[in-house]
Amino acid sequence: MERDTLRRLEMLNQLSLTDAQKEDVIAFFAARDAELKTLEAIDTSDTERMVHVMPIMTVVRDDVIIKTFSREALQQGAPETDEGYWCVPRVVE
Repeated sequence: MERDTLRRLEMLNQLSLTDAQKEDVIAFFAARDAELKTLEAIDTSDTERMVHVMPIMTVVRDDVIIKTFSREALQQGAPETDEGYWCVPRVVE
């Protein structure tokens, strides 16, 4: 980062940094630039692009259909049934 850029950022963000703080900021960004150049030097042409580092898989169990109750067992408490259906009093006339 150059001093002019830092001065503009100070004005935009309404900061007033001391000379020591300015040197720290410039040194920090110089180190980041050096790290970035090191990473850019690595040949990644044969590396497959990816979005996630680890493979994503659903950890939810598969749905399995199980019949927990039979129709007859459920209708044992019904006051009246007809051909496998519950008979209820008429509500709407």
